[in-house]
Amino acid sequence: MSELRYETPATVEAAAALLASAAGPARVLAGGTDMLVQMRSGRVKPELLVDVKHISEMTSLKQENGGWRVGAAVNCMALVENKEFAATWPGVIDGANLVGSVQVRGRATLGGNLCNASPAADSVPAMIAAGAVASVVGPNGRREVPVEQINVGPGKTSLAKGELVASFFLPSRPAHSGDAYLRFTPRSEMDIAVVGAGVNLTLDAQGVCTAARISLGAVAAQALFLPEAGKALVGTKVDEAALDALAASASAAANPIDDKRGTKAFRIKVAGVLAKRAAIAALARAKGIN
Repeated sequence: MSELRYETPATVEAAAALLASAAGPARVLAGGTDMLVQMRSGRVKPELLVDVKHISEMTSLKQENGGWRVGAAVNCMALVENKEFAATWPGVIDGANLVGSVQVRGRATLGGNLCNASPAADSVPAMIAAGAVASVVGPNGRREVPVEQINVGPGKTSLAKGELVASFFLPSRPAHSGDAYLRFTPRSEMDIAVVGAGVNLTLDAQGVCTAARISLGAVAAQALFLPEAGKALVGTKVDEAALDALAASASAAANPIDDKRGTKAFRIKVAGVLAKRAAIAALARAKGIN
């Protein structure tokens, strides 16, 4: 049995250097709600654990250039309890509030929820809909990557050896904007999404939609960004016809599997229904209706 090496770097660059130099399997430890379970089950057997909770860049939550900079190791409850952030991005809060139990959310992080690369992760469609961009640091420096480009399959990311997600940037919000995330689960609490849907939209002064981002989770190998579904809302007052077009586009984009939690046909149908409901919730928020 190989020894486990544990490191607590003080900077993102130092963390990346440790990951890059590792001869054997190396993992990042943030909240540990996925990693520790996987280690105990024997699913992963790292020789190096890089604990990033001592890195200020990864644990800070602050406003930046009119938007928000969220450290990848900020736990979900810190987001939920930040009133300014929650008021600006309620849809991201919708997703963060569905990650496990209250106890789990006190440890679980947005970066971990993303990089665990589960197609059913609740915070990921909400972040994609928000237009979040990940700041990725590695041996070759820093690069900015849209969140929808991080995951490429179940348990797989586009990160190269030595790279880690340091933070997320959520852009400034125009007036009359709203976002929402909804999921379908067999149980009301502590379950895995059978389908998840995130919607983020902006209206002009006349109530016409000028921009929309739509994302689906648990209906493909990774969370999906759906530009065509967003186009169904743009130029409309998000009326019933536009919502039906959105639902049809979302269902058409879904490419799920059959498993014990839901059939392919069921997930395709629910994808459209949830996208429509999330758009209605986002519309109400954009109009200031809580």
